[in-house]
Amino acid sequence: MKGIQEIGKQLAPAVSLRREFLQRIGGGFGMLALSQLMASDNAFAAMEQQTANPLAPQKTHLPTKAKSIIFLFMHGGASHIDTFDPKPTLQKLHGQLLPPSLANLQLQFTKANEAPIMGSPFKFRKHGQSGIEVSELFPNVAKRVDDLAIIRSCYHDGFTHSLAMNLMLNGSPRLGFPSLGSWTIYGLGSENQNLPAFIVMLDGGIKAGPPAYGSGFLPAVYQGTVMRTQGSPFLNINPPEQITNSQQRDLLDRLKWLNQRHLETRADDSNLSARIASYELAFRLQTEAPDLADLSKETEATKGLYGIDQEVTRDFGLKCLFARRLVEKGVRFIQLYSGTSDDNDDWDTHQRNDEGQRRMSRRVDKPIAGLLADLKQRGLLDSTLVVWGGDFGRTPVTDGNLQSGNGSNSGRDHNPYGFTMWLAGGGVKGGQVIGSTDELGFKAIEDPFHVHDFHATLLELMGLDHTRLTYFFQGRNFRLTDVHGDHPLTKRLLA
Repeated sequence: MKGIQEIGKQLAPAVSLRREFLQRIGGGFGMLALSQLMASDNAFAAMEQQTANPLAPQKTHLPTKAKSIIFLFMHGGASHIDTFDPKPTLQKLHGQLLPPSLANLQLQFTKANEAPIMGSPFKFRKHGQSGIEVSELFPNVAKRVDDLAIIRSCYHDGFTHSLAMNLMLNGSPRLGFPSLGSWTIYGLGSENQNLPAFIVMLDGGIKAGPPAYGSGFLPAVYQGTVMRTQGSPFLNINPPEQITNSQQRDLLDRLKWLNQRHLETRADDSNLSARIASYELAFRLQTEAPDLADLSKETEATKGLYGIDQEVTRDFGLKCLFARRLVEKGVRFIQLYSGTSDDNDDWDTHQRNDEGQRRMSRRVDKPIAGLLADLKQRGLLDSTLVVWGGDFGRTPVTDGNLQSGNGSNSGRDHNPYGFTMWLAGGGVKGGQVIGSTDELGFKAIEDPFHVHDFHATLLELMGLDHTRLTYFFQGRNFRLTDVHGDHPLTKRLLA
């Protein structure tokens, strides 16, 4: 490997001259040869990086306060008009059909011109010094409203869960693209080499599957690692009892030597590189994981703050508490999911919207508020960016003919036209509302904020210029925001 690196250094001047010559020639054979040269350069770079740590901390492009992200993802799509986007007009028009200006919108499951308007049964009240209105579904988060920057004008183009989640979490409706977490640690690395840089905590299966936290065409070392809140945090990290640490270390050293010899002729095999790195990480995790899972050092007051002492909030409370502990240990990106792909166990309330939104919010409200409070009292909120959101919002109309009580059609459809997300910490100024939807909550009309702009904003808050965070793949440089992301909200959020 060292010989390959030395040869690469010796050839660098000649390679540079060849590239300049081919660029001057222009199209045809010249461009074909140039593309091949760039591909070979990429291969040389990949071989050279194999001796370096791909997760070593990297310099940021921009000044920043945020060092970590905790993304709270409401799987299925929470209803913005029942949570953080009050719409009094909905109550006045309850049971009526949409006005002609909106009735031509065809939803995924519902013809909007045939579905009656359904008002929210939940009361909104003003909270904090900012006086921002929040629904009764989130009474504990409402107490932290002065820490929140609520964006009520989010939108994207994905109508189904898989398309929406791919857009929200991978920046593209197509499969095979790296996730937001993977891009983040690709650009920044990790401050803790004994834990995965990108950790995911699930409720169960998710509708977009593992690609939602996968590395796509980035090297496999950047993919998310699933962590459990019960038992051993990570599967398959403990060796058999009969193998000592020294025996395991010797075995890993021999295996690493063989794998690296194999890798020398396969520089583009990122799965093999990731496997070598994972063996080493798993060895270090055997020491780190027991301490991470040990909650005996947490006070009863702290556990109560997260709702771990109550059955309804225990599971998500543990996820939030572990997220805080991971941030303390320097983990870069942590993604928590609320809701599974099982029926009636997520935020996808096509039926009985009021029951579903109430059930799901009860699970997460206290844990999220506890997380914000705990991060702040420990001095971690300024360096930790907390993000709340989901697939999309819900419609102001029902899925069919409005029925009294809890009828089968008292649900809300998917709504990617306008929905709400909020951010806290990471230098973001709290107590502000950005953008708005129309008077019914159907479409983003003031300061519309596309998912590509959302990704550009998150990267900038973490110190990364989204136009410079690129990866060469299949003949061109790709980035999380593709050719978009020209309207980030970074300046407004930090103002």
